[in-house]
Amino acid sequence: MAFIDDFYMITQEDLEGIKESISTQDLPTAVNTIKEVLEKQDLVELNIGVTGESGSGKSTFVNAFRGLGDEEEGSAKTGPVETTMEPEVYPHPKYKTVKVWDLPGIGTPNFKADEYLKLVAFERYDFFIIIASDRFRECHIQLAEEIMRMGKKFYFVRSKIDSSIAAEKRKKSFDQKKTLDIIREDCENGLRKIGIEDPVVFLISNFELGKYDLNQLQERMERELPEHKRNVLMLALPNITLEINEKKKKVLQENIGKVALLSALVATVPIPGLSVGMDVAIVTKEIETYYSTFGLDDPTLQKLCERSGKTIEEFKSLMKSPLRAGINPASILSLAGAAFLVVAENTVEYAVSLIPILGSVVAGGMSYMTVSAMLKRALNDIAEDAKNVLMVSLQTEV
Repeated sequence: MAFIDDFYMITQEDLEGIKESISTQDLPTAVNTIKEVLEKQDLVELNIGVTGESGSGKSTFVNAFRGLGDEEEGSAKTGPVETTMEPEVYPHPKYKTVKVWDLPGIGTPNFKADEYLKLVAFERYDFFIIIASDRFRECHIQLAEEIMRMGKKFYFVRSKIDSSIAAEKRKKSFDQKKTLDIIREDCENGLRKIGIEDPVVFLISNFELGKYDLNQLQERMERELPEHKRNVLMLALPNITLEINEKKKKVLQENIGKVALLSALVATVPIPGLSVGMDVAIVTKEIETYYSTFGLDDPTLQKLCERSGKTIEEFKSLMKSPLRAGINPASILSLAGAAFLVVAENTVEYAVSLIPILGSVVAGGMSYMTVSAMLKRALNDIAEDAKNVLMVSLQTEV
C-alpha cells in the first residue's frame, strides 16, 4: 500500500491483491483492505497555524474556523490581552485530525521571525494564517518572509471587518462595497510599501464568518493544498456558504465508489442475507457522516437555532429527505428505488449459495449498484436540505 505524504493511496498492486483474495476465497482479507482504504482517509492530518498581534482576534478565528463560539466547550481562550503563551492545539470537533493551532502573539519590540518560527515548531504546519485587526506591520512582513524562505504557504487575513463596517455605517454616504474596497486597498498598499509584491488580503469577520472573503480564502487554500488535504479541509469547514455546501457534496460524492466497492466484496460471500445487512450498515454509517458534515445533526442545528432565533422543528420542516425523521433501516430502504433493488439483491444472494462462481460475480455487481444508487440519492437529498436550511438561516440570523 502506497503513501504520498500523509495520504493513503490504493495502488494497482492492491487491486490485484483484492482480486487474488476473491479468487482464492480469502474474502476477509479483501474486505479488510477496502476497510483500510475507507479508514485511512480519516487519518489525513491537516495542521493550520494561526498567528498575529495580541488582540487581533486570532483565538476567536480559531474558534470560528472550527464552528465554535468563544465560550463553548473546546474553544480557544479569548480576551483583550494576549492569552496564548505557547502553541495551543485545538482539534476540530468532528474531524479530529484537522488541528488549528493558536500561536503566541507577535509584534513585541524584540520580535525575530526566525526565532519565533523555531519556538512554535514551524515544520508541523501545512500553512499559516497571519491576522491583523488594522494595518499589517513590519512584524507581519518579517514573519511572512521567513515562512516563504522555509517553503511554506501563508495567508493575510484582516479581521474585525464587522467592527469597521459598523463604524462606517454612521456616515450618510456609507457604501459597503466601497468601504470594503478601501480597507482591502489600504492593507495591500501597506504590504507593498514594506516589500510584499502582489499581496492578497482576505477580509474576515470572526462573528459573521460566512460574509465577506471566506469563499475567496477557502478557494485559495483549496488551490494550494495537495488534493487529500484539500478534501479534509472542505469537509471540516463550517457549512456557512452555498459555495462550501456544494464543494462538500462534491468531496463526499467522490467517496461513494469506494464505499460501494466494499459492499460488492461483502456480497460475494455465499451466505444468504449477509449482503443486505452489510449494505444497510455501510449506508447508515455514510449517511450519518453526510448529516454531520453538512451540519444537519441535532447539536449543530441547535447552535444554528441560537444564532437565528428559529427552532430545530422549523429547520427540519425545510428538509425533504426521507431520512429527516431519523436514520434507521426503514428510512434507508425508503430511498427512491432502493427497496425493490434490495429485494432483487436478496434473490441474487440466494443464487450465490447455489452457484458460487457465477453467482458471486452477479451479486457483487448488484450490491455495488444498490449501494451507489442509495448513497447518491441520499447525498443529493441531504445536500439540498442543507442548502435550504442555510438559505433560511442567512436570512434570519440575529
